Amino acid sequence: MPLDPEKLSPVMCLTQDGLAVTHAVQAARLCAAGARWIQLRIKNAGTEAWLASAREVVGICHAHGALCIVNDRVDVALAAGADGVHLGTRDLDWLEARRRLGPTLLLGGTVNNAGEAARARAVGCLDYVGVGPLRFTPTKQELAPILGFAGVRALLPGLGDLPAWVIGGVEAADLPGLRSAGAAGVAVSGSLFRGQRLEENFGALNAAWFESAEKGGRGRERVEAWDGSAGVARAGAQPQEPIIQ
Repeated sequence: MPLDPEKLSPVMCLTQDGLAVTHAVQAARLCAAGARWIQLRIKNAGTEAWLASAREVVGICHAHGALCIVNDRVDVALAAGADGVHLGTRDLDWLEARRRLGPTLLLGGTVNNAGEAARARAVGCLDYVGVGPLRFTPTKQELAPILGFAGVRALLPGLGDLPAWVIGGVEAADLPGLRSAGAAGVAVSGSLFRGQRLEENFGALNAAWFESAEKGGRGRERVEAWDGSAGVARAGAQPQEPIIQ
């Protein structure tokens, strides 16, 4: 059930563990700078701490009209009232995740090779995929094989109409090439937090994406005008009651 990428922010911002500021502070600063899609990316935390952080970040995002998704944990996403979840290749099965999330919440999955791309397209339950890593990144443990630009370009056609956000060592200078290759957006963390200049770095990434569109004659409204409402209101049954694992 792919979403229209024109209705989602092209720059997905991933929070980080181990910084001097909390995930909530990171989200607040990013949202204030104009970010409208935050992925709460926590690793190796207990459920109680993870859920507390998720509830705080979801509240911040929604107050700014931004989407908030949670990495890895469907149960935490549901209990926190998040807009969806992103699952890696070793997380919960995509079909089971969709069953638990219901039809209205976002579900994204990670893709690193042609087999995973074919499965993502065939399974029919994902809204988008994260394709990568583009290059080495220290923010990801157990990094999958590096794709590079050639690998990303080779994978994108196999996804059909499933929109892809490229992840893994993405820099602002990469965005024109990734957009021209057919990516719907990028998911960023390392370049976003470099020097703790979140606002400046987000602005550079956002500008690079839209400037590449303008130069290519493919203009679209800037992210500041995005209302954050897309992708969370498909008709149908409500998601199941959260069961914290």
